[in-house]
Amino acid sequence: MPKVLALVAFAYLLGSVPCGWLVMKLYRNLDVRQLGSGNIGAANVFRAGGHGAFALTLVLDALKGFIPVMLAIGLGLGSQEWSLAVIGLAAVIGHTWSIYLGFRGGKGVATSGGVMLALSPVTLVLAILSWFLTVRLTHLASLSSLVAVGVGFVSLLALHLVGWTLWRPVGWSAVALGVVLVGLVAYRHRHNIERLASGREMKLTAD
Repeated sequence: MPKVLALVAFAYLLGSVPCGWLVMKLYRNLDVRQLGSGNIGAANVFRAGGHGAFALTLVLDALKGFIPVMLAIGLGLGSQEWSLAVIGLAAVIGHTWSIYLGFRGGKGVATSGGVMLALSPVTLVLAILSWFLTVRLTHLASLSSLVAVGVGFVSLLALHLVGWTLWRPVGWSAVALGVVLVGLVAYRHRHNIERLASGREMKLTAD
């Protein structure tokens, strides 16, 4: 238990690192919270800093979810599926409510993807494909993120039901984590959902 608690704390603190803010500060000496939508996530970094800043932020945010879960596996917790789920969730919570930014932060999509990379890479691949397809068709990052997490959850459930064991089995803990992440991402996108419904949502790229 002490090891799990220490890893949960580590995951939260690492997840709290505001990568998008740091990238824009180093890249253009700008505060991304004062630009575009004001969010520190990769989509807003793209609007403010372009492809390079977007890619770097995306990778760094994903690593915040990937590293703690893989560290837990490396430290012998690979069979404790619920512990891995809690550790992954702690990283996402850190990203969305960062202790370094007064408990404000991003929307958790990329960090959730990093957690899925550690637990179920197939889920991440399907989610990424759905994100790129949706953003290609709509140019709406928020809608693409919501579609991606939805596809990710459905794929987790499907992999569990078929008894998938490649890399790692997808147990009920992963499915439960998927439910929580879908709810968390939807909650963090609640204002985006309102704007999507009224046709006022900001696009990621021009048509």
